[in-house]
Amino acid sequence: MPKRDKQAVGQRFLAAFRAAGAVEVAPDILLPAETLLDLYGEDIRARAYVTSDPLRGEVMLRPDFTVPVVQMHMANGAEPARYCYLGEVFRKQDPGEERPAHQRDNEYLQAGFELFAHDADADAEVFALFHRLLAPLGLGAVTGDMGLLMEAVRALPLSPARRDAALHHVWRPGRFARLIERFSNQRATRDFPEASAPWSGLRGADEMAARITRLRADAAEPPLAPEWPARLERLFAIAAPLPEALARLGELAVEWPALRPAVARIEARAAAMAQGGIDTSAIRFDASHGRHTMEYYDGFTFSFLAPGRADWPPVASGGRYDALTAVLGRGCGRAIPAVGGIIRPGLVAELEAGA
Repeated sequence: MPKRDKQAVGQRFLAAFRAAGAVEVAPDILLPAETLLDLYGEDIRARAYVTSDPLRGEVMLRPDFTVPVVQMHMANGAEPARYCYLGEVFRKQDPGEERPAHQRDNEYLQAGFELFAHDADADAEVFALFHRLLAPLGLGAVTGDMGLLMEAVRALPLSPARRDAALHHVWRPGRFARLIERFSNQRATRDFPEASAPWSGLRGADEMAARITRLRADAAEPPLAPEWPARLERLFAIAAPLPEALARLGELAVEWPALRPAVARIEARAAAMAQGGIDTSAIRFDASHGRHTMEYYDGFTFSFLAPGRADWPPVASGGRYDALTAVLGRGCGRAIPAVGGIIRPGLVAELEAGA
């Protein structure tokens, strides 16, 4: 697919975002790496193109637009604000032991829209915009909510250290499952005998003493009762049309009251979507959906998938990232709730060419 065709599709979405009240912005392609590498999840962090500049230090090719747009807004923006953009992002692809049958692009276009506002219906507004623009393509819409999963983890009867570890790995299902399994079984207390040998190594004696104290405290933790992993499994397994999923979430919240605020938010969002003319029975809610998106999403998440294209990434995706704005807003003393999403014009061009 020629780049000019992808650009033409991207310009079409950019015009639609501007018509929705967004101001077009163009973040730099070459970005300072230090802050960004700390903010991106492990997946993109491992796939970013990073190099060293003799004057600017460590820099990276833009792997994503959201973080630089948030940085720009925190430095100069007022609230509410809507931004849009079109440009390339760059990500290394890890082929593993064998080259994948469907190689992903190292460089591809993103057209995006970001909304900064203290508005309870902002999630529904952004989703409705993407839903309307993508409706002619017949894509499947899937939503999730990382806030629901994070509140579930916070409600587990765990020590602060174990709870923080579980929250850190909630985006990595395999590691998370192994962690919960470990927390559910009593661990044998490790023996740390005093040694008379001289100290050597990269870590100091005080660091190792603190580490040993943490290990002893963790070994003394009581195991997680069986009902908690079972409830997590039931929660992660919910995947159904939105109205049916809400009914199942409501049933689970009866025995797990900590979930009620998150379930109420999802119900309110669904009501706002329906009020905007969206058939919510055609929207799929997958409780595990957010675990496969960008790690800075901490609330509503969504994807639009091409039927019959299991080898493709989502044609469009997005979500809420309030915690990210809080981190980047520390220097200016403010945090602004934000939600946004991106469309891949190259995939849209391929779908339209094959129609």
